[in-house]
Amino acid sequence: MSTVTPTPETYSLETGWKTLAVAGGSIAVLGVLAMVLPLAVGVAVSYIVGGLLIVGGLVHGAHVVSAKGWMGSLWQLTLAIVSLVAGIVIVVNPIIGLLSLTLMIVAYLLVNGIVELGVSLRMERGSGRGWIAASGVLSLGLAVLLWVQFPEVAAWIVGFMIGASLFLTGLSMVAVAYTGRQPVEDITPPAGEPRGT
Repeated sequence: MSTVTPTPETYSLETGWKTLAVAGGSIAVLGVLAMVLPLAVGVAVSYIVGGLLIVGGLVHGAHVVSAKGWMGSLWQLTLAIVSLVAGIVIVVNPIIGLLSLTLMIVAYLLVNGIVELGVSLRMERGSGRGWIAASGVLSLGLAVLLWVQFPEVAAWIVGFMIGASLFLTGLSMVAVAYTGRQPVEDITPPAGEPRGT
């Protein structure tokens, strides 16, 4: 039975933190650009979703053709038609995709808020219950705000949220990189070399 011995080339955050910091900084910059140009990002996402739906519809259609006599063929055919139609509609008019994605965000925030409030009610006092409840209230508040502003908000909310997510991801990567780097004072000279030379 052979054992794997670590090699000197094994990645370490203490030595590779600069690469992670640069990658995180780049992602954060992309996030800022997405927040500055939310409509362009939202339209691009709509095209991607539309394209994926078309591909999914074609895959379902191919499965219906190849699996003749299968009991679920009718459902597969229905999924194929729905996916193809939805994908084509979104690709032809990406604003419809933005409206749909915005409604999905509203639904997510609504469900997330209700679940977090429900969880907070079951938690014991002093166990972070207040933070969970506050997060739930915030999610519900955002859902209501987006719903009241719908459909005007659809022009920017998808791109802005993607940008904000990228920005926060980039910042967290930079923070991890700087936290994991080896401090200068921890670097000691090799044995045999006098200190201070």
